[in-house]
Amino acid sequence: MTTFRCRLAEWRSSSLRRVTSWVLQWFPKTAVVSGPQEAAMAFPHLQQPSFLLASLKADSINKPFAQRCQDLVKVIEDFPAKELHAIFPWLVESIFGSLDGVLVGWNLRYLQGRMSPVEYSIAMEFLDPGGPMMKLVYKLQAEDYKFDFPVSYLPGPVKASIQERVLPDSPLYHNKVQFPPMGGLGLNLALNPFEYYMFFFALSLITQKPLPGALHIRTSDCAYFTLVDRYLSWFLPTEGSVLPPLSSSPGGPSPSPAPRTPAMPFASYGLHHISLLKRHISHQTSVNADPASHEIWRSETLLQVFVEMWLHHYSLEMYQKMQSPHAKLEVLHYRLSVSSALHSPAQPSLQALHAYQESFTPTEEHVLVVRLLLKHLHAFSNSLKPEQVSPSAHSHATSPLEEFKRAAVPRFVQQKLYLFLQHCFGHWPLDASFRAVLEMWLSYLQPWRYAPEKQAQTSDCQPRCVSERWAPFVQENLLMYTKLFVGFLSRALRTDLVSPKNALMVFRVAKVFAQPNLAEMIQKGEQLFLEPELVIPHRQHRLFTAPPFTGSFLSSWPPAVTDTSFKVKSHVYSLEGQDCKYTPMFGPEVRTLVLRLAQLITQAKQTAKSISDQCGESTPGRPFLSWLGFCSTDANGCYPANDLDEMGQDSVRKTDEYLEKALEYLCQVFRLSEAQLAQLTLALGTTRDENGKKQLPDCIVGEDGLILTPLGRYQIINGLRRFDIEYQGDLELQPIRSYEIASLVRMLFQLSSAINHRFAGRMAALCSRADFLGSFCRYHLMEPGLTGRHLLSPVARGSTVSRARGPRLSLRFLGSYRTLLSLLLAFFVASLFRIGPLACTLLLVLGYLLYAVAMTLLTERSKLHQL
Repeated sequence: MTTFRCRLAEWRSSSLRRVTSWVLQWFPKTAVVSGPQEAAMAFPHLQQPSFLLASLKADSINKPFAQRCQDLVKVIEDFPAKELHAIFPWLVESIFGSLDGVLVGWNLRYLQGRMSPVEYSIAMEFLDPGGPMMKLVYKLQAEDYKFDFPVSYLPGPVKASIQERVLPDSPLYHNKVQFPPMGGLGLNLALNPFEYYMFFFALSLITQKPLPGALHIRTSDCAYFTLVDRYLSWFLPTEGSVLPPLSSSPGGPSPSPAPRTPAMPFASYGLHHISLLKRHISHQTSVNADPASHEIWRSETLLQVFVEMWLHHYSLEMYQKMQSPHAKLEVLHYRLSVSSALHSPAQPSLQALHAYQESFTPTEEHVLVVRLLLKHLHAFSNSLKPEQVSPSAHSHATSPLEEFKRAAVPRFVQQKLYLFLQHCFGHWPLDASFRAVLEMWLSYLQPWRYAPEKQAQTSDCQPRCVSERWAPFVQENLLMYTKLFVGFLSRALRTDLVSPKNALMVFRVAKVFAQPNLAEMIQKGEQLFLEPELVIPHRQHRLFTAPPFTGSFLSSWPPAVTDTSFKVKSHVYSLEGQDCKYTPMFGPEVRTLVLRLAQLITQAKQTAKSISDQCGESTPGRPFLSWLGFCSTDANGCYPANDLDEMGQDSVRKTDEYLEKALEYLCQVFRLSEAQLAQLTLALGTTRDENGKKQLPDCIVGEDGLILTPLGRYQIINGLRRFDIEYQGDLELQPIRSYEIASLVRMLFQLSSAINHRFAGRMAALCSRADFLGSFCRYHLMEPGLTGRHLLSPVARGSTVSRARGPRLSLRFLGSYRTLLSLLLAFFVASLFRIGPLACTLLLVLGYLLYAVAMTLLTERSKLHQL
């Protein structure tokens, strides 16, 4: 480190000497500069921070990671904020990568302690909430520096609204938008150092592209996941208060960000226009007026950044449908006035929306990090003491942190999380990776799991009863339980329930909703929502709007609404719009879907059992000569349609257990009787035929053959039934199998084709003989069962004419790995008994001739019995 500082000092002095000589040469009279210090003051753009930045950039290429971090720690401690200001944007980008994903930075998403323990520990120590990087942030925060963040890298809805001159609802963007000067290149946000750091940190989860070998990396073991957990525990503590910033400045804790007035007026995004000024004033004064607010402004910023960057991804129309008609009319009027005021062809609203229509598919890692956020928020909100949760305590003076705990989930998270979950439920692939989204959803639905006063598990291993304390949460999150449950049902009806992973997901959802007292709470919430408005005249004039996101959370919190029915209606209308059509979870439509799922569960159990029985019968009954390759292999062998066949009997047992318990839980929640299940199971035709085999999928007979019904499609998709598919072409031309050598099969086909072409007449003459030699030749040269094969294609059934192929020689069996391995094994065993290769070959030929003679006699005898 001493060498680094000496080299930097020499660089400064030499550069300043060059500046002094240059000034004296070109400005000898107008500028009298006595030394390097005056030269530096005369030319601020040539001051020391540029040299510090250049030196750090050079070290980032030449020095190892550990040495670079040590130098950065020393620079942060020794240099003042005026010089550190220039290196801060470069340092943040070098750590978290560029916003366009080209530079990966320190690659925190794939840095693991067990793979790179030294780099992992150094990075975690440097980026810790109490580490050197946060000290740099607080040192710059004390000087009120601002850094520009491009709007083009914000989430799609936010970017589209800002580009349309419409202010987003989150206070995170208030007083920060900077419009470019004439000829500028886009909009920017003026962020303070803490906001700038957190923006980059949160967006690196989305902007950084996954590495090629990142599929086998556990997200929970990575540095990024651990850092998110540490930041949440530090800034959203479940015990105690937020620790003050570690600042070396004598002024105490760093001030809050000062408001910045935009150069062009904004319309409120989904809020009344008159509330815009109130939001700016409240956001400006809420943190500066009350000294206690210094305790939590960083916590508020952290939560808003995480929610905006991770959850604010959906179409702008989906968000606008939740707003009140008055707000929609106001925004439309504002846009029309802006379009008429500007003579330039500004981008209209529809064009901006069309430009935004880009697909966003969250990754599994993204969903896991959001789940970590939700779990911690539940623990953070539940850390309120019982006396602080009561409405009477709410009216008294409470600390800002306690107010924030009460407001964090309903005010900042609920709305965007609901839309994010809807997006995932509608766009996630129908495979087992949906388990991550499912667990995120179930974690939010169960805040009691993260409460400090957990109930003890009962002795009979029954699920715990959900306390009535959580009834307000269930009612105020009604759509999270009901509408998303319907969305899950639609997914479950289209998945393969025979797969253990899919069966586990159905079991998990059914188990959560079957917790005692939870279904009753949901049904009570639906009754409150469906309660007619006419019975309470004083509620007719109320307008259901989204909860106001006015500035900081410390602004005036709306008075507690004691009308439970009004609160439930306000929740539904704020998330779905006032013209929504609500489908009750315990209504007839959803009950029909649940009955259909119950039928498919029953069928999936039967299918799993039948697959298990088939595997048990085929494995021990396989003839030894067939494995050796002497018998003809089945050309119509089928391959497994799901992972049940690959995982064995243990997987069958797990699938049966999951489906059995899921069916039991569904019957508890929706009060289904065994008589209903038995009747609907028979209606779907799940009974077996007389031979004990599954029937064909449900079809109707059309002009060209069988046509699948919607029920038949469900049966095929879920693996409940299937058609018996046979290969009906030339057996010599069937696709090369995995147990065959491709090049050897092609060479043997060419050899056998040449022999058949040359000796076709002689083979036909031999096969036409009526004696034993003719039968022997027919057994080897004629395809078995050719005359009894029939076409199953309904289109070609009427026009196809049976074509009898002549006798021919087939050598394809010699291209099988099993045949070659069997021959090598035979020669090896013969060598153990001192039998040479020639003698072994003669024995094999003799043994096969005896086998062929026996099979010829058996074949002829079976033909005589058929006649």
